[in-house]
Amino acid sequence: MTDPQYKAMTRFLCELGTEDIPHTETVFLAHLVGVYNDLKTWNASTAVCRAGLFHSIYGTEMFQAFALSQEQRDEVRALIGDHAEFIAWVNCVMDRSTFDEQIASSAPYSIRNRETGETIEMNEEQFTDLCTVHLCDWLEQLPRLKKWEFRRGPYRAIAERLGGIALTSFNTVYSDDPTEPATAM
Repeated sequence: MTDPQYKAMTRFLCELGTEDIPHTETVFLAHLVGVYNDLKTWNASTAVCRAGLFHSIYGTEMFQAFALSQEQRDEVRALIGDHAEFIAWVNCVMDRSTFDEQIASSAPYSIRNRETGETIEMNEEQFTDLCTVHLCDWLEQLPRLKKWEFRRGPYRAIAERLGGIALTSFNTVYSDDPTEPATAM
C-alpha cells in the first residue's frame, strides 16, 4: 500500500535540492528513496519507512554534503510524524560509537548526541527502529561504496539482533564482498 504522504514527502525533498546532491555514485534523493523502498520490502512500518526516507536529512557523522537546519524539525515532524522524525533525527546526530555500544544491551538505551554531547534516551521500540533504519541505509549504499570492512562488526551485530529479512539482506549484500571466500550453500 502506498503511503498517502509519499508524494508530499518526495516533493519536500526535491524542493530542498536533494536531486542535485551527489551521494555514493548516485544522488542524495535516489539514495533516500532507495532506503525507503528497501524498508518497504522489509515490511517495516509506515513510520520506519518515513524515517528511512529522511534518515540523513540533518546530516550524519559521515554525510555532510547536505544538512537541513535542525530549526526545521517541526516542519519535518509535521510532514512525517513524531516517531519517524525522532528516529531520523537520532540517526543524524548520534555518536556512532555510543550507538554501537548499545547494540547488545537492553532498554533504556543511551546514545550521545555528537553535536551537543547530551544523552538521548530511547526505549526498545525506538532503538529497534533506529537499528532497522541505520542498517538498511548502510546496505542500500554498500554495493556502490564497496567499503566492506567499515564497521562490519557493528552492522553484523545489528543484523543478528534484528534477524529475519534484515539478517538475510545483510548476508546477501555482503556475499558480494570480493575479499571474502565464497562459501558452499
